[in-house]
Amino acid sequence: MADNFNNYVPSDDETDMTVTLQLDDGKECKCVVLTIFEAGERDYIALLPLDENIAEEGEVFLYRYLEDEDGNPDIENIEDDDEYEIAADAFDELLDEAEYDEIVGEDELDEM
Repeated sequence: MADNFNNYVPSDDETDMTVTLQLDDGKECKCVVLTIFEAGERDYIALLPLDENIAEEGEVFLYRYLEDEDGNPDIENIEDDDEYEIAADAFDELLDEAEYDEIVGEDELDEM
């Protein structure tokens, strides 16, 4: 889906990192970096598109995440369905853990 990955840019509040993807059809899509995570023997990146004309609300893009020897980030499309399933399952587990941590954290605060 993406030919090019560039422009790590902190947003105004400096907590969200954004990237601009150059899509196969020539359009650009600005995305928020949700997380970089490991699944299997590779690293992956989850991106949330900010342009509702490119993706449906809540849709997340998953790519292989790489860094060159100078530490510059790059991404690659995930071509293999089995590999995509591994990455998607790992990302879902991260979401489940984050939701669990949020619920447990709220419950502990309620008990105080």
